[in-house]
Amino acid sequence: MSTRGHLTRRLVQLYGGLALYGASSALLVRSGLGLEPWNVLHQGLAERTGLSMGVVLTVVGAAVLLLWIPLRQRPGLGTVSNVLVIGAAMDATLAVLPGAHGLPLRIGFLVAGIVLNGAATGLYIAARFGPGPRDGLMTGLHLRTGLSVRLVRTAIEITVVATGFALGGTAGLGTLLYAVSIGPLAQVFLRVFAVPPSPGGSTVVAAGRPRGAILRR
Repeated sequence: MSTRGHLTRRLVQLYGGLALYGASSALLVRSGLGLEPWNVLHQGLAERTGLSMGVVLTVVGAAVLLLWIPLRQRPGLGTVSNVLVIGAAMDATLAVLPGAHGLPLRIGFLVAGIVLNGAATGLYIAARFGPGPRDGLMTGLHLRTGLSVRLVRTAIEITVVATGFALGGTAGLGTLLYAVSIGPLAQVFLRVFAVPPSPGGSTVVAAGRPRGAILRR
């Protein structure tokens, strides 16, 4: 594969993965059975502010990105694209996706949302354009405090889930199922969508260490 073709594939994976991530999150919203940890917070803030979840996701992502400055994290194209694309894709999908009526359909939306979220994670992280803003917050706090990544991730996610739930966000069985399944799913899809090294060995406009920051959203 030529250098140009290699970059094109990575860009398609990046933006396809981010769009699919937003769409899969919308499926979880429509299931009503529980959201990803950060989206519990986003939904709670949306309930309180009257803004759409996608807009809240974008605003929170931008705010988290500002926290990278004191943590001395370096954003990549994927970082900025994460802030701009996922929220828009979520709102677009919610606008056309009907609500799920009946438990079987709700469970179907939940399972489809989690699996597609894993696929989206594999797509955009394997593209190697840098971690998302929430991923970078976690790794930045890990580097600055010396605490383990697992401990920092757990503390952040407990905080955002508790805050979001208090604000009216949906935390439930789906949140727990997502937490235990997204890691294994993402690892599988990372292998499926792995991009071979470019002919020149360059990772232009990439930043960060995506495998070390797998979807701490």
